[in-house]
Amino acid sequence: MQLSKVMGHRGAALLAPENTLASIKAAAKTGVKWVEIDVYPIAQGGLVIFHDDTLDRCTNGSGVTADAELKTVLSLDAGAWFGSEFSGEGVPTLEQAIACIQDLGLGLNLEIKYEGTDVEAVVPPILATLTALWQDPEMLMISSFNYPALEVCHRLNSTLYLAYLVEDVPQDWQEKLSGIAAYSLNCDYSQLTETQARAVKEAGYKLLCYTANTTDAVKDHWQWGMDAVITDDPNQFMHLES
Repeated sequence: MQLSKVMGHRGAALLAPENTLASIKAAAKTGVKWVEIDVYPIAQGGLVIFHDDTLDRCTNGSGVTADAELKTVLSLDAGAWFGSEFSGEGVPTLEQAIACIQDLGLGLNLEIKYEGTDVEAVVPPILATLTALWQDPEMLMISSFNYPALEVCHRLNSTLYLAYLVEDVPQDWQEKLSGIAAYSLNCDYSQLTETQARAVKEAGYKLLCYTANTTDAVKDHWQWGMDAVITDDPNQFMHLES
């Protein structure tokens, strides 16, 4: 995998409305080579780029995201809440996001945002879309807090670069990573200890930390072996890529 040290979070969530095409483009303008976005399954098989369980915070709509129909979600304004200059910015579909990211020459960390149990129904359409549209497997990572979803990913395509997402590193992290032949552990930088970081690295896995927005927040983490930082403002870290 062609991993770099800096990855934009939800595009670049401090620079433009998160998980929108505008946010992906804002990330690209910083010079960052990778972005992380969330794919959220909604009603009738829709796959949109969105984070929250409800529509309220990041759109002018309301209600439970998973229950919303695609036509409704695509009609919402997902930019005005961030700033008037983004008024009219929409919620992208997975297909639209893939096209945008590839046009910009970026790598994609696609987080499967799904807390349910029906992973056998949810995961295959996501992978099918990626198989049809994503061109460079060396520039694609799939991550999730939902471990069963990652298990399905591994079963359907054992060559995928998978990342297990956690907040606090669990005691069984090594068993979990081994079980899906994971590429990396992606964890909350503020919960990570030096002992945990060094153990992950010694076990042969990559270590990515979210969501740090100042260099001081993770200055020790680089020494512990952190491979990449996931940040809302890539500008803060782009000097590391030179």
